[in-house]
Amino acid sequence: MIALLRRSAVLTGALAALLLSTAAAVAVGAADLTAAQVLRALAWHAYLPVTPLDPLTDSIVWDLRTPRVLLAGLVGAGLAVCGAVLQALTRNALADPYLLGISAGASTGAVSVLVFGFATGAAALSAGAFAGSAAAFALALALAGRRWTEPSRILLAGVAAGQLFSAATSLIVVSDATAQNTRSITFWLLGSLTAASWTSVALCAATGAAVLVCCWAAAPALDAFSFGTDVAQSLGFSPARVRALLFTATAVLAAVLVAASGAIGFVGLTVPHAARALIGARHRLLLPACALIGAIFLIWADTAARTIFAPQEVPVGVVTALIGVPAFAVLLRRRGARN
Repeated sequence: MIALLRRSAVLTGALAALLLSTAAAVAVGAADLTAAQVLRALAWHAYLPVTPLDPLTDSIVWDLRTPRVLLAGLVGAGLAVCGAVLQALTRNALADPYLLGISAGASTGAVSVLVFGFATGAAALSAGAFAGSAAAFALALALAGRRWTEPSRILLAGVAAGQLFSAATSLIVVSDATAQNTRSITFWLLGSLTAASWTSVALCAATGAAVLVCCWAAAPALDAFSFGTDVAQSLGFSPARVRALLFTATAVLAAVLVAASGAIGFVGLTVPHAARALIGARHRLLLPACALIGAIFLIWADTAARTIFAPQEVPVGVVTALIGVPAFAVLLRRRGARN
């Protein structure tokens, strides 16, 4: 009972911290805003009877910062949930959302759009990244063959697909990219939320909600997988069917997130371990905890990326790596000490 109350308190505290973080991050930036201004702008767009802000301030809040902060939260939550699910399915503590070559495929698709000029704009970049992600996952499935639901086969196939698409990205950059394109490519490959829009927020929210519900419903199976395939099968779960569903769901979500934000590392790897330390390994509680902690982490990482060296912006993937590596080292040392 005490443990359940503690875990409930952790989830409640994380939800409150997420709401406060979202409001604070919208207010922080090159043009600092007050909480009252942020609330007024949001209330005005919610059709509440308040006095609107001046057009410039309203545009900063509604068109620039709010979509970016919400997208950061959604991407962080989605990557963390994908990481937790894949770590359970593969029984690999180093599994992350890019395990199946999705990041490399998205990079190839985005780079192709930038270099060959198939289309212009953030929507075209996202479409190219998603197409590349889908192609990489399809190649991984083809390489793995009929037994693709076996963790070892899909992992090896994902690594092979990732290496192939990474080589294709390098070849495109070396052969045709201009200096300006190379800079844009490098920035995107390190992760960036500068192209955030209400469209990308809606797409990531819809996909993320569907996948989170799917994974949460499969939480008992994930708990069983943590003890091995034989245990899961003895409890009445079909390992092949569950893996097929969850591998596909996480691959689709990761592809959508990478298309919106680029390849942001260490969120899907580190956050699930931190959540387990706080909430335990039961996936009914672990998955919501991962979503909340991942959202908070990426919101503040992106806030730091756009403010610390303002007006120069740092790719958010650099910030997550600078924070994620030491955090992962601490978690690893604590785990080693317990063992």
